[in-house]
Amino acid sequence: MSLAPIALAGTAMNARTQCAHYHSERDIIALRLKCCDTFYGCIHCHEEAAGHAPVVWPKAEFATHAVYCGNCHTTLSISSYLACNNTCPACQAAFNPGCANHYPLYFEQ
Repeated sequence: MSLAPIALAGTAMNARTQCAHYHSERDIIALRLKCCDTFYGCIHCHEEAAGHAPVVWPKAEFATHAVYCGNCHTTLSISSYLACNNTCPACQAAFNPGCANHYPLYFEQ
């Protein structure tokens, strides 16, 4: 699913959503935090731009399309993203498995 238009924000973010903080070949997702209608390259980009504390997505809202693949520009539901085994289900691009370390910053555990 793709939303139109997608609002993207991040510090030095490129077309693949790699930002100044995370820019490996696999750092190609942007996340929409519950508090914003903008997809950010990472939590640090949100902290720098949003001017408010992030809000974590509750489990009851994991059907929400809040993950954006910077490779194919598809949005994924939180559930689909968490179940994708670090591979975009739409284009098969590899996502950074290290992002799992930050899930509690975005998603209710």
